[in-house]
Amino acid sequence: MSAPDPDMTSVWEAVERSTTWLDAHHEPDDAEITMRLLKVTEEAGEVAQAWIGATGRNPRKGVTHGRDDVAAELADVVFSALVAIRSLGLDPGAVLNEKARALVARTRGG
Repeated sequence: MSAPDPDMTSVWEAVERSTTWLDAHHEPDDAEITMRLLKVTEEAGEVAQAWIGATGRNPRKGVTHGRDDVAAELADVVFSALVAIRSLGLDPGAVLNEKARALVARTRGG
């Protein structure tokens, strides 16, 4: 595993740049936010397609993807979700940290 960016600067820069780019092309009203929320679902579908391709479960197509493809699609889901959170006017880092704290607390054994 490669060393992570400790403060995730490149992640937050990508989220901000993506959100700004989208805002420049479409007014960030409720209809546009709906599209950004639906993008998460679209990307999740691409994860499923890549996994089906990685496992060769479609006999007509066989093996068409690898685990790296699946991981890349999962990363697209993550970025789409972070952009959607930012588009709601929230800080995606703060939302993510709060959720991480809740998950850690819930999984502390017992």
